[in-house]
Amino acid sequence: MKNYIKLSFLSLSLVGLASCDLDAPSISSLDGSSIYSTYSLAESEVMSIHVSFGETNSYRGRFLPYYGLNTDLEVGSRTAPKFSDKENEKQALWNYDTPDNNTQMNTDNNAYAKFYEGIERANLAIEGIRAYGDLENNANLRHLLGEALTLRAVIYNDLIKAWGDVPARFVPNNADNVYLPRTNRDSIYKVLLADLLEAEDYCYWPNENEITKSTERVSKAFVKGLRARLALYAGGYGLRGDGYRRSYDPDLAPEKMYQIAAQECEDIINRGSNTLGSFEQNFRRLCEDNTTAGTESLWEIPFSETRGRVLYTWGLYHREKDQYTQQNQGGVNGPIPYLYYDFDADDVRRDITCVPYRWSQDLIDGKSYQELGNIQAWNFGKLRYEWMKRIVTNANDDGINWQYMRLADVYLMAAEAENELGNTAKAWTYLEPVLNRALPAAKVAALKTKYTASKTAFFNGIVEQRAFEFAGEALRKQDLIRWGIIDEQMALAKQKLTHLANRTDEYAGLPDKIYYFISPEDNETIILYGMSADENEDGVSAWRTAMRAQYGNDIEIHSKYWFVNNDTGANNLTEDYINGLYVVQPSTHCLWPIWRTFTSKSNNMLNNDGIYGQLSD
Repeated sequence: MKNYIKLSFLSLSLVGLASCDLDAPSISSLDGSSIYSTYSLAESEVMSIHVSFGETNSYRGRFLPYYGLNTDLEVGSRTAPKFSDKENEKQALWNYDTPDNNTQMNTDNNAYAKFYEGIERANLAIEGIRAYGDLENNANLRHLLGEALTLRAVIYNDLIKAWGDVPARFVPNNADNVYLPRTNRDSIYKVLLADLLEAEDYCYWPNENEITKSTERVSKAFVKGLRARLALYAGGYGLRGDGYRRSYDPDLAPEKMYQIAAQECEDIINRGSNTLGSFEQNFRRLCEDNTTAGTESLWEIPFSETRGRVLYTWGLYHREKDQYTQQNQGGVNGPIPYLYYDFDADDVRRDITCVPYRWSQDLIDGKSYQELGNIQAWNFGKLRYEWMKRIVTNANDDGINWQYMRLADVYLMAAEAENELGNTAKAWTYLEPVLNRALPAAKVAALKTKYTASKTAFFNGIVEQRAFEFAGEALRKQDLIRWGIIDEQMALAKQKLTHLANRTDEYAGLPDKIYYFISPEDNETIILYGMSADENEDGVSAWRTAMRAQYGNDIEIHSKYWFVNNDTGANNLTEDYINGLYVVQPSTHCLWPIWRTFTSKSNNMLNNDGIYGQLSD
């Protein structure tokens, strides 16, 4: 792992033992009591949980690339032969009609298996530290226990998001728990909420200790933020055996969960251990491998330089090994085409989030340049190879960390929770800082009037602003599910795509063509005209004159029909693309089935009967 994280297993705990550990036991004396009572050895066991994140078909190559698609913000695979194809193995992972024998996932080493591998490592560490660690007198060991509890909660959170009710394993594997059925997620949520409350007592705040100087290590801020997120999920809607609904468990009643979320988020904000800073700089730091704690990033899944496909999947597309990347990858997933046009033109998040260009395949003097893409293949721009400070040497893996939570999410969770608790005025005080860094003051004031008009208006504002803030960060799908609005929002997405394709209703007046040229100042930056209704044909002549006055009369200005095919007149935004957003009702198919390779070996304990076999108690 970058910078600090050690990769080790229980049987390899001596590897890399620091020479300064003079009190460490000899090899011959190692056993559980020695390992978990010695900080450096116990730390290696906790850090080994991260190994399961980085394995080929775990978070690295299956969960992070595929889970979270498709939404009203994010769409997958620019290369799909047919977007509405129910049989395409990749498309089926996000078109809401996933079979249990999907070839991308139906393997013994895929994410589902690796998540339980990570849980087993966490269970061993938790049991060992509880049994042998001097928790009363060793604060660092207490932190390790809190870290292990938190990492286990991270994995269970993602298991439940993807598969719903799953087997609950909170002790190491033994002869009595080899085969387990699905467990009602409510009981799992309650364990996790209790675990994280305990972990808060053990973990250091960011920069309170050497351990928490890196965003690759769990801190109290992240523990609290994760507990808030889990509370919102536990109190929200989900797909269950008897339908798409909230929990019936009174312990997970929405008001109780909102109270937890509000308190935890406000604790983080009031502590001040993390700061918002610039929207763009947050993502630049991520691409620069800057893991210094205390800024916006609360916790990141750490990947080594030759692991992790974060930019490969969610980054800006580079078609050739160019001056920045040495890797011709990126842009597998992108923003839904209307998202750019939904942003306010003055919102600084728009041009960072939604990018209409890609880096060229043709190289001039070994350098590529930005070239206009097409309406169906926008790129996310939050993650960019050109922001990195090292050469990417692996064919597919870029080593950029996955930012699991950032402070803006804490502010918006606090705003949502306070509004749901009836405190809309207070809720605005948490939404406002996020808007202040994105929009001019006058437009923030206008949004205050709009959003604070009522509790419902504020909720709609949360739905809107979480879209603009987190597009491309794989949070939206679970947000839509827990809010109970996934069917409505996905239907609206198809409607908006149709309007955009035909340039009607909210997208009426958008011009036919985009005009562009490459800046002669650096021979790589694309200059565009025609990306808004204001930039229409009536203004082309004046724009061309202004550009030539600024950049020289010899600049070569090109044009491209953006919405229709110049040869056929057909919409570039096709019906197949629109229909492929989902092929069945999302709310009834928003979970993946447990893959057949596991159900067939489960001693008849696991199945996908009904709505993926979910329990309804």
